[in-house]
Amino acid sequence: MLALFLRGSLTILLIYPWSKDARRMALKQRWSADILQILNIRLETDLVALPPASLVVANHISWLDIFVINAAFPAAFVAKAEVRRWPLIGWFAAVNDTVFLRRGSRGHARLIHGEIAEKLAAGKEVVIFPEGTTSDGTRVLHFHSALLQPALEAGRPVAPLAIAYYTPDGARSLAPRYDGDISIGSSLKSILACRQLVARLEACPPLAPEPAQRKALAQAARAAIMARLGLSGENLSPA
Repeated sequence: MLALFLRGSLTILLIYPWSKDARRMALKQRWSADILQILNIRLETDLVALPPASLVVANHISWLDIFVINAAFPAAFVAKAEVRRWPLIGWFAAVNDTVFLRRGSRGHARLIHGEIAEKLAAGKEVVIFPEGTTSDGTRVLHFHSALLQPALEAGRPVAPLAIAYYTPDGARSLAPRYDGDISIGSSLKSILACRQLVARLEACPPLAPEPAQRKALAQAARAAIMARLGLSGENLSPA
């Protein structure tokens, strides 16, 4: 794993400055796929319903989610500003199309909306985690609707994306969870203790943006993801 991060660092330092955007995206996708391979994680996807240049709205379980998504399709992400200060990971995020959100500032939020809109206009998928935090994967928390605004203003589709982790025999796995007081180190240790994991991404049918319907759009995206994950009811217990 350390060797892979070193290789990624050298790629960013020596190749990124001279590469066009498409080349960078391809390198990011290959590097993310290599991480999954090292962790013995098999990626399964159903992305037929995912339209290009969409605002992807996903549930959030782990730090691993970003690598899983990038291995399937390289995208830009929106992350909380604190991530920028994380050792190494923050730097990797900053040079890989991450938009950092500083909460509680309306002026900053407007700037973030502009950055997201620019990336959508450039034909990129932008991924947000509207729960604002992680869960253990057996539930989907309330979706905050503010970051859906750029899609409304740009007229771009909102694409719900369901993320889940399983054991090879099809049972739901909690090993990658990164919620509560669980550290990245503890999460990584749990992942490495597994013989193999399956990371599954499933795109739900896209939602058309409706002006002044931001909250309803967020609720519809959450409901679509819950249905795809087999979760129902207010307690979000497995259906």
